[in-house]
Amino acid sequence: MSGKDKKVHQVFQGTLDLIVLRNLATIGPQHAYQIATRLQQVSDGLLNLNQGTLYPALVRLEQYGWIKGSWSKTESGREARFYAITVAGQKALRAETKHWRRTSQLIDRLLVEGTRA
Repeated sequence: MSGKDKKVHQVFQGTLDLIVLRNLATIGPQHAYQIATRLQQVSDGLLNLNQGTLYPALVRLEQYGWIKGSWSKTESGREARFYAITVAGQKALRAETKHWRRTSQLIDRLLVEGTRA
């Protein structure tokens, strides 16, 4: 697929929390720029999160108690807020993943059934 053929996708409502939690569970603590960069890399450039999308999600996840932020220095020596998934976040990740899989299977079934006469 050439660069011209790629279309940047928006995140479905309600899935950004799941994606961020999975990323933190897999990679470990990261600051917002690292999270955004990692998700863009994993999606082969199809997902491009801006600050206006990512930061509210991080605040929301921290309010839920699913992640914990703490200030630390980056590799370049800059102060940044690093986020790590909590035990409650691990539990929420399992539940949200299960819910997402059921929902996506349902949508897939409806799309397939909708094509049959």
